[in-house]
Amino acid sequence: MEARDAELKKELDATLHARRELGEEYDSALVDSFLGKVEQRLDGTIDRRMRRHLAEQQMVVARGARSPGSAVDSWSERFGFGVISLILAVPLSAIGAVNAGLTGLVVTWAGIFGVNAVHSVRGARFGRRKDRTSEWDD
Repeated sequence: MEARDAELKKELDATLHARRELGEEYDSALVDSFLGKVEQRLDGTIDRRMRRHLAEQQMVVARGARSPGSAVDSWSERFGFGVISLILAVPLSAIGAVNAGLTGLVVTWAGIFGVNAVHSVRGARFGRRKDRTSEWDD
């Protein structure tokens, strides 16, 4: 992890050095470039964590510890989705604010809120339906 931090620090130093040389008129392009690199790094980290998490879930299900679609799965899925959306909110907010100012920031957060609300409601309905059918099966 420290090697990646050093790499990102070098990128930031290079971006700041380029800003000093090129002047303020290139600020937007330099910030976009640096945020793109940060976003790529975040995407890679999130992809690795999600693959590891899915592999762990598959192992648990394969061993029969709990059935898929249980209330714990539904809650952990919604929680994980919320955490990932907040992690991605940082670069998205920066991009929205740089490109469209306060309006871009508000639109970005409205979208983040909307996606999380829809995902949460979908998960809650799915969980209730599962509970209802499990009562009939008993």
